[in-house]
Amino acid sequence: MFSMSAVVFVCLCLITKPLVGTEGRRTCPRSCRSDKDCGGKRQCLCDSECGLSCVVPGRTCPWPLSLSENSKARLLSPTPSFSALLEVRCKPGFTLANGLDATIRRCQGDRQWSGDEPICTEVKSPELPDVRTCPLPQQVINTFSIHGDASAGTSIRYSCLSGADIVGRQENFCQFNQTWQYPHPTCKEMLCQPPKEVEQGYVVAVQKTEYEVGFDIHYLCKKNFLLDGPQKITCLSNGSWSAAPPHCRARCVIPAERSRVVIGGVKRWPFDVTDALVPHGENVTFFCKHPRKQCSFTASQICFDGKLETPPCYLEPTWLQYKLFPHRLVSEIEVCEPGDVE
Repeated sequence: MFSMSAVVFVCLCLITKPLVGTEGRRTCPRSCRSDKDCGGKRQCLCDSECGLSCVVPGRTCPWPLSLSENSKARLLSPTPSFSALLEVRCKPGFTLANGLDATIRRCQGDRQWSGDEPICTEVKSPELPDVRTCPLPQQVINTFSIHGDASAGTSIRYSCLSGADIVGRQENFCQFNQTWQYPHPTCKEMLCQPPKEVEQGYVVAVQKTEYEVGFDIHYLCKKNFLLDGPQKITCLSNGSWSAAPPHCRARCVIPAERSRVVIGGVKRWPFDVTDALVPHGENVTFFCKHPRKQCSFTASQICFDGKLETPPCYLEPTWLQYKLFPHRLVSEIEVCEPGDVE
């Protein structure tokens, strides 16, 4: 009993042999019925569509193949000799003309691979249906938060990004002719109220009862006062200012007369500092005497808006100490060792 593969083999070899030299067809070797009909090294073998033909079994087909960048080949037999199988597969996203992504070719007696050269073409995505929408001007997009879909036959709702009230209809309908049923609304203009005055400072701006969005106000402080906060504030679209007004902070009198202090990393007598004043935010270091040893340690205080106090450990030298024993002043004696200070 014949197996299925044997039946297929017999059927292939009974196919009518194609004409030699016919355009678009391969040229078949000489037909035969047995090896006796073939001379030399040829054998009577089934040569695919050519049927039983005289072929040289050891002949090989071209390998490796030069393919397009859209496909790749894989040899399914040990060698590319007669009757060997070759798989040509399209890369992802590409397909053959028949819709498959791979084909099998066989090495024929004429030393060519069976079939036409596979051509892999890109798979085109199906075209999406045309969705009809109503246009939204950029000014509307920049002004409102849009709730809903702007496609034909649907409605949207508006809300002002600034939080202001809407002037006009809050809802609109996109008609099938891609136009809006109503005009787009607007947002009520938000205005900023005049900010608070700054003590010991100036407001550099035109005096108004209300200020438009984007209006800037600048601040300056009077002489000997330091600006603490923003130099400029801006009216925002929600009707508030970009920041709270600044403060103009006063300078501080150095609360020491007969002892040197450290300002900006430099040890100085207070009377050598202009007006004996330091600006707001300045760090002033004082010298304190160790309660049990003849040495000094430091303690710092910060000037805040005209107030600068001495640390609890500081003791102002007397006039006699300052005049008669200046070298014994706490600011002039030896500094305590790190381990001496608790």
